[in-house]
Amino acid sequence: VLTVGPRGPLLVQDVVFAEVMTHFDEERIPERLAHAKGAGAFGYFEVTHDITQYCKAILFEHIGKRTPIAARLSAIVGESGSADTVRDPRGFAVKFYTEDGNWDFVGNNTPIFFIRDPMLFPSLIHSQKRNPQTHLRDANMSWDFFSLRPETLHQLSFVFSDRGIPDGYRHMHGFGSNTFKLVNACGKAVYCKFHAKTDQGIKNLTVEEAEKLASKDPDYGLRDLYNAIANGNYPSWSFYIQVMTFEQAETSPFNPFDSTKVWPHGDYPLIPVGKIVLNRNPVNYFAEVEQIAFDPSNMIPGIEPSPDKILQV
Repeated sequence: VLTVGPRGPLLVQDVVFAEVMTHFDEERIPERLAHAKGAGAFGYFEVTHDITQYCKAILFEHIGKRTPIAARLSAIVGESGSADTVRDPRGFAVKFYTEDGNWDFVGNNTPIFFIRDPMLFPSLIHSQKRNPQTHLRDANMSWDFFSLRPETLHQLSFVFSDRGIPDGYRHMHGFGSNTFKLVNACGKAVYCKFHAKTDQGIKNLTVEEAEKLASKDPDYGLRDLYNAIANGNYPSWSFYIQVMTFEQAETSPFNPFDSTKVWPHGDYPLIPVGKIVLNRNPVNYFAEVEQIAFDPSNMIPGIEPSPDKILQV
């Protein structure tokens, strides 16, 4: 540190010292309110099937095209230091770096969401956090919310099934959860659901296995993804869409823009699109993963919002 003589005060002009301290003071940022703990990786999306009849988005323009991506796979409720093996939905977010800008595919490992009314989202998250009086997780807070909102039952049936505790992030699906709109080069539009199916196969932990890992290796999910990529065992997901025409939406017996509902695969079959591959770990986790931001409103020409109220927020 520059001083006025060997015993004098510090000099304000010592910009190197000022930058070192500023960097130190800002090394940590407040954690996300939800999805605080997550694993990040990078890779590419490759088109394997032609869907230009539905969508003009540049990343789908021809078979074989590759688009660089960044992915963040996360827990939802727990803090940044929580165990990876708690029963909880998992976040599944992918940023596609296209020539027309970034498309943020933001979803979960379940095809539906807890609520359809965005006004309830703060209450949903608060009910899963710590009791403001005791600073403890409070099951009564959670179940007070769920019992008063019957539309949460569909999501709860996933969370409290065997899939409620995925075996790491490589062995779970990813879903857009919301309904989107696709537009082709002629301006014709259809509604769409996005699906990413794990090529590693679904694999889950038992309650007993999850409890042991929570104490022995609370970073199990993060470690599993990092080591797999470092060892060249690159995880991948097959990417699909479901398509619904405007005419089908008008006559649908259910609300296709309700995030608590799925579209029956028998009526709206999965259409293969491409492959998501993660083949590179971050060099600097804080810079590349912790500070990465995903926003569902980051869309590109060919992908637009639908009347889905949760998406519109």
